[in-house]
This record gives sequence, C-alpha cells and structure tokens, in this order.
Amino acid sequence: MKLSHFSFELPNGLLAEYPAENRDESKLMVVHRDTGKIEHKLFKDLIDYFDEGDVMVLNNTKVFPARLYGNKEKTGARIEVFLLRELNEEQRLWDVLVDPARKIRIGNKLYFGNDDDLVAEVIDNTTSRGRTLRFLYDGSYTDFRRKLRELGETPLPKYIKRSVEPEDEERYQTIYAKHEGAVAAPTAGLHFSKHLLKRLEIKGINFAEVTLHVGLGTFNPVEVEDLSKHKMDSEELIIDEKATEIVNTAKKNKRRICAVGTTAMRALESAVSSDQKLNTFDGWTNKFVFPPHDFSIANAMVTNFHLPKSTLLMMVSAFMGHDLMKRSYKEAIIEGYKFYSYGDAMLIL
Repeated sequence: MKLSHFSFELPNGLLAEYPAENRDESKLMVVHRDTGKIEHKLFKDLIDYFDEGDVMVLNNTKVFPARLYGNKEKTGARIEVFLLRELNEEQRLWDVLVDPARKIRIGNKLYFGNDDDLVAEVIDNTTSRGRTLRFLYDGSYTDFRRKLRELGETPLPKYIKRSVEPEDEERYQTIYAKHEGAVAAPTAGLHFSKHLLKRLEIKGINFAEVTLHVGLGTFNPVEVEDLSKHKMDSEELIIDEKATEIVNTAKKNKRRICAVGTTAMRALESAVSSDQKLNTFDGWTNKFVFPPHDFSIANAMVTNFHLPKSTLLMMVSAFMGHDLMKRSYKEAIIEGYKFYSYGDAMLIL
C-alpha cells in the first residue's frame, strides 16, 4: 500500500484539546472484523466484550516531564528543549530537540530555572533540530533527575495549542504507569480507570504488562510514498517472563488477547518466536507494522483515533482491514468522535 491510501480530511474541531471528564466515559467505537458491524458505546462498556481467561496487554511505561524552557547565554533568548533520550548517566548527556534550532550552535550554553540553577552546554548537532547536551550539575544523579522533573513540564503533543494545566500531569499518564522513560503517553491506556481495571480483574481478565518507552519517532511523518522505504526510530522494549507466560497460556487456550494501544501491539509483534509464541525481550525495536501484515499474538486491539498518513493509522489498517478502517473513520467523523492523544477510543474485535 502507498502513503496516499491513508489520507483523509479531518476537521480541526475533532482534535481533542482536553480528555473526557472521567477516564472511562470517553466514547468507544466497537468494530467487529468478522461481520463489519460497528457499535457506539462508552469506554467502560469494554468489559462486556471480555471473559474469564482473556488477556489485556498493557504498556506500563511512564511519561517523564520532557519539555524544558531555558534561556540562551548572552542574548537571553527563550529556547524550548525537548528531552528525547539519556545517552550517558555519568556525563549527564542527553539527545534533545531544540526550538528555535537556528539559534543553537555547538558551544552555546542554556540556563534553566529562575536562578539559573541548571546549565547545559551544546556539544553536538545531530539533526536539523537535534542536539546533544551536557548538563553541568554538581549534585548526585538522583538530585539531577529530581531537578529535571522540577523544571520540566508534561510533554503534551504540539497539536494541543493551550498551555499545560496542573491536571495534565495526572491525565497524560496511564493509571498503571510504572517505569519512567516515555516522552509521549501510550494513549489508548489513558481511558482505563482504577474502577474499570478492578471490574475487569474481578471478571477474571488477566493483565500482561510490557514496557515500551514511547519516543517521538512514533509520530514522525512518513515522507515516502512507498511505505517499505520508511524507517521507524528505535524504542526501548522490555518483555519479561511473567508477561510471556500469561500471553502464551491464553494463546494456547484460544482466549482473546487484546493489545491496549499501538505501542503494546508493536511490542508483541517485535518479540514473536518462530513457533508464533511471545518471547522475552530486552533491547530496542524499530518494528514498522503496515499492510499487509499477519499478526501473530493479539486478536483484539484498543486504540485511539489517529491522524491521516500516520504510522499508527497504518498499523490499525493492517489489523482491521483497509476498507473497514476507512468506513469506521468516516463514521467516527460523522458521529463527532474526538481524535488523537486525548481523544476517544476504538475496540477492534
């Protein structure tokens, strides 16, 4: 398939600026792949589609406050610094994006905080906007990370034009987030409330947790018409024995295995053995899932509504079928479903 197959007109008013008032009361479109039937529900109705012994695969990555604002030495120009990846703990080296990038050169220093209590030096250019920073901080590593959290803000996507509000710190995080390392939330999981998780647990649904630290590469635009030429950025992935045991037992028993989000699905598809079982994994994945693709583990999926021409939309198309995806998205627009990170959800069965 080609990039142009994933183009559609998305009205600006359907991009969600805020989440639903209650996590599990966002809208839920339920799509049945076998019949093509489409239902309109609330997210808390998800429980009706799962039974004892079914499995939900959750990505337990935790978003850290990756967006900082500093001032350039001498000029005082305000510079946005987006932390992407820690390169060296001992030397305090980070891969970052800077904006505006044209003002930031090797050797420049940036000052953060009201009292300039954190300073960083630019030591390399990596891409047009990418830089490597060395943070100059004399305290312990624990104190340094605490300082980054104090100065950083919740990294809401750029499409959200409003300022970050205090509630975003909690709402742009799944309630089961454990392992810090993501610069964007695994947004399908944002719809789960503690109450809904407890109800699912009581019903006998099992949870397998994986850790995929979401990077900004997931959202990079595809700039080639031939999808096979697109290269995904690598993201750190950890799948332990407990998760593989839960998933493989469910697969053996022919239970429903639901990937909660494109990141959970990407994790599963990155760690499949030759006999179609889930393997443990500790490393990096640059897996790009697009049509046609035979999925090995999950037979159900929860996901948000994605932007045109995005790699996320391509994965959804591969899972549910392109024609059904186009019909579902057309109906979502007519019915006023909200799109993207704080938007509504889809359950694909």
